[in-house]
Order: sequence, then C-alpha cells, then structure tokens
Amino acid sequence: MQPEKFYYDNKIVRNFGIATVVWGVIGMTVGLLVAIQLYHPGANMGSQYTTFGRIRPLHTNAVIFAFVGNAIFMGVYYSLQRLLKTRMFCDALSKIHFWGWQLIIISAVITLPLGFTTSHEYAELEWPIDIAITIIWVVFGINMFGTIFRRRERHLYVAIWFYIATFVTIAVLHIVNSFELPISAWKSYYLFAGVQDALVQWWYGHNAVAFFLTTPYLGMMYYFLPKMANRPVYSYKLSILHFWSLIFIYIWAGPHHLLYTTLPGWAQSLGVAFSIMLIAPSWGGMINGLLTLRGAWDKVRDDVTLKFMVVGLTAYGMATFEGPMLSLKQVNAIGHFTDWIIAHVHVGALGWNGFLTFAILYWLIPRIYKTELYSKKLASFHFWIGTLGILFYAVPMYWAGFTQGLMLKEFTPEGMLKYPNFLETTMRIIPMHVMRSIGGGMYLLGVIVMAFNLCKTMLAGKLVSNEAAEAMPLEKAPAVIKGETWHGRLERMPIKMMIVALITILIGTFIELMPTLTISSNIPTIASVKPYTPLELQGRDIYIREGCVNCHSQTVRPFRSETERYGEYSKAGEFVYDHPFLWGSKRTGPDLAREGGKYGNSWHYNHLMDPRLMSPGSIMPNYDWLITQKLDTSTTAIKIAAMRKLGVPYPKGYEKRANADLDKQATTIATDLGAQHIKVMSNKEIIAVIAYLQRLGTDIKADKTANNH
Repeated sequence: MQPEKFYYDNKIVRNFGIATVVWGVIGMTVGLLVAIQLYHPGANMGSQYTTFGRIRPLHTNAVIFAFVGNAIFMGVYYSLQRLLKTRMFCDALSKIHFWGWQLIIISAVITLPLGFTTSHEYAELEWPIDIAITIIWVVFGINMFGTIFRRRERHLYVAIWFYIATFVTIAVLHIVNSFELPISAWKSYYLFAGVQDALVQWWYGHNAVAFFLTTPYLGMMYYFLPKMANRPVYSYKLSILHFWSLIFIYIWAGPHHLLYTTLPGWAQSLGVAFSIMLIAPSWGGMINGLLTLRGAWDKVRDDVTLKFMVVGLTAYGMATFEGPMLSLKQVNAIGHFTDWIIAHVHVGALGWNGFLTFAILYWLIPRIYKTELYSKKLASFHFWIGTLGILFYAVPMYWAGFTQGLMLKEFTPEGMLKYPNFLETTMRIIPMHVMRSIGGGMYLLGVIVMAFNLCKTMLAGKLVSNEAAEAMPLEKAPAVIKGETWHGRLERMPIKMMIVALITILIGTFIELMPTLTISSNIPTIASVKPYTPLELQGRDIYIREGCVNCHSQTVRPFRSETERYGEYSKAGEFVYDHPFLWGSKRTGPDLAREGGKYGNSWHYNHLMDPRLMSPGSIMPNYDWLITQKLDTSTTAIKIAAMRKLGVPYPKGYEKRANADLDKQATTIATDLGAQHIKVMSNKEIIAVIAYLQRLGTDIKADKTANNH
C-alpha cells in the first residue's frame, strides 16, 4: 500500500491568525478606554456611544469572541489537519466560517455601542446575530466532523476530544441561553424572568468561560506544547481523567455566581460543591502540561514560546484555584461585586488565553511562512512587558477588591456603618484603577509589538498556502481490537465520543436547571408585586440600552451591611416580571434595588444630567442626551403584548390604551419637575428613566425594623 499525497490548508490558518492579532489590538484598546473611564469619565468624549455602559460589553465580546475566538479557530484548523493527516473537509466551508465569524464580530462592533443589547453578560448580542452565530457554529461543526471522518489516523488524539466537547457544549449553551421573543429587528425579551433567567444566564456565563475560554485552549495546549518542547505529553492516563472529569464537573458550577441571591439554596449549594471539586481536574491539566516540560527547562530559558506557555499554564493554575475559593460562601460574601472578581477574571484572560495565543502565533506563523521569526528580542520584550502588564493590572485590582469589600462591611463600635456612602469606597480605590490602566497599557503595547514582529516575519517569508504532506490511508479496523481499552475504542468512534460528551454535560444541566425552570413553587409570588407601567417598561429598556447594569446591581443580599445601606433584602417574587433580570455582577456604583422613592424626581434629573452635581467625585458619565432625545412610544403596544405572551398579567387589550397611561404618568413627572424649576417636556427619554428608577423596590413595603435584620 502506497502513502497518499495531500495538502494542508495553511491559508485559512493564516487568515484566522491575522484576525486574532487585529481584533486583539482593537479589543484591548477598547478595554483600555473602559479602564480609563473608571477614574476619568470624560474619556467617553461626551458621546453616548462610548460610555462605559455601552462599550464595556464591546470590550468583553471583542476579547472573548473576536480575539480568543479567532485564536481557537486558528489553532484548531492547524492542529486538526496534522493530527488527522488530512486537509480540512471543505475549503468553501472554511471560508464561510472565517468570513461569517468576522461579520458577526463587525455586527457586534456596530450594534453594542448603538445600545442594541439583551444585557445578558457575554451574550449581549441581539437575536438576529444569535441566529447568525448558530449558523456559523454549525458550519464549523460540519467542517470539523467532516475532517474527522476522512482522517488517516485511527485514534483521535486528546486535543480533538477537547475540540469535540467544545463544539457540542457551546451549541447547547448558546441555544438555551438565546430563548428570546423578538419584538422588532433589534429588540427581544428573554422567555425566562427573574430567578429563572439568572440561573440560565450564569449556567451559560460560567460555562462560556469553561467551554470557550478553557476546553479549546486545553486542546491546543495538548497539541502545541509537546510540539514546542519536542516531548510527548507527560501522561496519557492523566489526560483521560482530566478530560472527562473536567467536562462533567464544570457544567454544574454556574450557580456560584448567584450565592446569597434569591436562587434556591439547593442550587447554590450544588454550585459550590462542584466548584470546589473543579480544582482536581483543572490542576490535573496544568500538571500534565508543566510536567511535559520535565527535563526541558534549559529549552524554556531560551525559547520565548515556551516561556509564554509556562506563564500561561501557571496563570491557568492560579485562576482555577482562585475560582473555587471564591465560590466558598464566606469568601464570596466579601469578594462578589468587587474588583477582586475583575482581577481574577483577567489573570485567566491575560495570562492563560493571552499568553497561550501569543505562544502559538510565534510558533505557527514562521512555520507556515517557511521563515524565521523576525526578531526574538522583540518577542522576548513582549513576554516581559506582557508579564509586567499582568502584574500591574492584577495586583491593584486585588487590592481594590479587598479594600472595597472590607470597607462596605465595616461598622463602628456603636454599630453604625463606618462608610455609609458607597462613593467613599469609589474614591478610595481610584489610584488602583489608575495603576490598572497602566498595566493594561503595558500589555497592549506588547501585543502591538507582537503585531509588528509577526508582520515583518510574514513579509520576509512566503505563505505556503497548500503544504504538501503524505500519509498511509486508514484501513478499516475490526469492531474489536485485542488488548484495546474501552477508551481506546471510544477514540476511534467520533460520533459516539460526541454523544458521550453531550450526555456528560447534560446530566448537570438537567439536574440544575429543570427544577427551577419547571416547578413554579420554587419561585413564590408576592401579591404586592405588579407589572411595570408602560412608562416604566420603556424606562427599563432605556436603562438596559445604556448598560447601567454593568455598574449597578439590583439585588440586596441578606447581610446587615447591605440591608443597612440599601434596604430590605431581595425576595424571589420581586423579579417575576423582569425580562431580563438585572442583578448585575459588579458594583461600580451602589445597588439600586430599593432606589424608588429614595430621592425626588429633580434629584434624578440633575444626577443624570451631571452626576457630580449631586454626588461630588462620582465617576458616572453624564447622560444629558436623555433630556433632548424623544421617547419612542411607537413600540409601547408591541412591548405590552410581548410581555403578556411571556406571562406578565397585563389585561387583554391593554396595549391599545397603554400609551394613554404612559402620557398621563409622564405628564405627572414633568409637572413635578416644573414645580422644581426644571423645564423638560414629558415626551423625553429622561422622564421614562426617572419613572423606572422611582419604581424600583416600591412593591416591597418593608417595615421600619427591616434594616436591623
């Protein structure tokens, strides 16, 4: 039998590589702008399209789905062909995948600053883009499995196991978290509300980190690290244990984002238990990677790609130890809603995802261009400036998180809050935010240097678009091979492996989601909680458009420090009409769950026009455009009708008279403002936002002793 000749497709790898670098620079530049706004709100240049609330989601989407996403596809397309000894299944599908993904990213760049957002963290893109993501993900899956089916290697290497699990799990996560009711081309409401919506979102949010930022990168680590070190993976058995335990345990951990909320206690406890168990498989993967380098530490000293790999794996180990620790209730009580979480996330993102991506780019680009890296000194500079950038970023954010968490909980000997004004903590941590932006700037500088280095490398060489290769054709294997293990048999059956992986991740999914989503008694109702008025509903949608949830939470946890500061702790029944929920994940500003009636309408007007008038030192941007922009009431009827379909008990036919009620309430607020010598027309957006803010928490009539709980 003669070996078969074929050609690897390097052009698609090159395309995804260039996109990785370009979007990396863009996404991190936006991130730097976001960071600067946290101590200099004027950095938004007075534009409503560049405020923190609107471009923070742009930063996260650009870094996760544009930078990391393109890096994943670059690594998968390069390694998959070589592990399977075949060209990608279909060149046309590869091109559709590449250009489709770039168009999705561009659509995010356009829509998010315009305020088209669902507000679900890491899933802010509206329903037409969700459909496009689904289509392109299916294209990727067909191309990947088509390549697997035409392979010339019988057994699937460990990296491919992770690629398969990534594909099937991301598909499940994206579809379930995108259950939306569209009401227009760029507006939809989630089917679930309140507690149910929160559970689905953080089941998705945590596992987007698990199966988009982690499992494909582990697959690439298993391929590229041995190639770079020219050594076999330390332990095949450990890789089996690592893979199956990781994908089984990870899917359960999402509720640790919702500790001390109104999520049922059993779901919170499951999230904590499985989060702690995650340490074992996560560190198993890190150890398997680092021990692959045993005896090769001299090479690490001289090879910058291995330096990036080692620091990346170390950052992975740190992040996957800290994550379970943060899921402990006692630790979470202090760290949640603070900059501690920002530090934790960025150790993983900058160290694990960033440094592995850089290592792969430095190793891969010279090989497909058949040349040497333009400058090893520039690559070494990138390594050190990037490492220092991570430290200058993370250390101040840890400090800020500890400071904020402890200040907000501190009482005087007399039993009073020592820092009753949330703004006191904001002012205290501003120097840490300045240091964070310096660290982010250093990291970005390294990426720009890398872009220059790789550009010069490509110009010095010539892309081998179709790289010649040959391998023996795959012979049909018997159903049973003597001495073969159960896992060895599974490794040559990709569809069965996909099905087993799917079942593995669905076990935790069903056990955690189904009781809360299907058993109504798990979400008790409160008779005094009523649907939003038409004006309040419109104001809520503007609140979502402006991204206010990125800075303000709307859930009071059952701690004395929070009930003293904000009011009665939150109940599950308060949120039954909230499509989507708006609990938030970070308190850059105070919680707003009990904001209604706390201040007069004029206070809110002045605060939105210029926050520093009412709160000296505030880092909130001006929202003066709300004063001049007219409220679009043409959507009121369809919004009321959509909410009724979702179970909100508006009377039948109410949508026909909703705008009359809207005008009446708006006129009342405008008249009250006029009495305070503030002239504003009742049809402006600021009136709707004030109506919404004044509604928050007013359905719950807590007695005066509630704050002593």
